[in-house]
Formats: sequence, C-alpha cells, structure tokens
Amino acid sequence: MGIIGTIFIGLLVGLVARFLKPGNDAMGWIMTILLGIGGSLLATYGGQALGLYEADEAAGFIGAVIGAIILLVIYGLVSKKK
Repeated sequence: MGIIGTIFIGLLVGLVARFLKPGNDAMGWIMTILLGIGGSLLATYGGQALGLYEADEAAGFIGAVIGAIILLVIYGLVSKKK
C-alpha cells in the first residue's frame, strides 16, 4: 500500500477513534495521524502477542480503532498531568 496509504488509513482510524471517545481531545492533524498509525501497530503486535493474529497478519480496521482509543486514553491521562 505504501507510505501514503498508511498515512491515509492512520488519519481515518485516528478520526474514528477521536469521534468514538467522549471528551475534548485538542490535537492537530499530525497527532491524529500518529494516533491512528500507533493504534494500528498496537492492535497488530498486541493481537499477535495474545495469539489473536498470526505472525504476518495485521489487525483489521476495528482492531486499529480499538488500539487508537487505548492510545487516546493514555494520551489524555499523560497530558492532564502537566
């Protein structure tokens, strides 16, 4: 898919995660894209560690959104302590 496709999917996943999680998450487009990409990585490698996915299998869109929501909650907890 390439880097452009990865960024686009990361943006979509990040937007969906920010829409589903209640509260005000003040972050820009770059952080939203990074959130989506990180959520996808978290879901893929976390799912592989738990035995949900095979070694070369990636998480799907729903798994990536769940991973992004987890990262968004962690981001909110860390950013409030400042």
